[in-house]
Amino acid sequence: MKLTPLIIFMGILFSGLASAQVFDVAYKDDGPTRTLLLPVQNAKAVALLFPGGGGMLRLKDDGSTSSFHTFVRSKNQWAQHGIDVVLVDTPYDLGNGRAHSRSVRDHQQRILNVVRYYKDKLNLPVWIFGHSMGTMSVTEFVNGGKDQEKLIAGVIVAGTYRSASIDSDVSIPVLAIHHVDDGCANTPFSTSESIIKNRPNTSAAQFFSMDGGVSEGDVCGSTAYQGFNKIEPEFIKAAAQFILKN
Repeated sequence: MKLTPLIIFMGILFSGLASAQVFDVAYKDDGPTRTLLLPVQNAKAVALLFPGGGGMLRLKDDGSTSSFHTFVRSKNQWAQHGIDVVLVDTPYDLGNGRAHSRSVRDHQQRILNVVRYYKDKLNLPVWIFGHSMGTMSVTEFVNGGKDQEKLIAGVIVAGTYRSASIDSDVSIPVLAIHHVDDGCANTPFSTSESIIKNRPNTSAAQFFSMDGGVSEGDVCGSTAYQGFNKIEPEFIKAAAQFILKN
């Protein structure tokens, strides 16, 4: 049988993929933090993804989820860039008041446990990537002191939440991505701009604005411009190129 160029290309692409796996990262005597690893052969880095909203993906044992979040839709886009990716779930709604928010010690300790787990497991540079309210998770973590900062290679924020910021003494690489037509009041374009403008001259920093795509439903939802709907390949490419460059 003669193989078409498309079949040959797809065979090459998927030959570099390993099986996705669910790993539950232990947390004290409470429920674990569920994660889904999508590995690729000869990976150059690993990106830990923190979704917006309440942050709950409700990952099942087989790695499936009913979530249509931006990170879920684009999870297979990373393989072509040679980067492992991890979807990070949460056992409770992170938008459910002070007891369960992205800045509390419980959530931040869970992030630390996940970072350490994958740093030890994969022996790769670890990047943390937050979208929308997920930007609060990653910025709070990187602001948590030098001991935490030195565990990661860099941080990426996209559709940055209005109160997110990164301290001036943080020196690791930072990328901010934002859609020019983001209509969500909680994720103003200026917040992403400010994060990069406030970076010290000695650190690698980039602001990447995007346009195009389709906006559907709630302007703060994952299928709106705020969620980079229909431009996921370009969205992931921007993040991956920054990771590989730094």
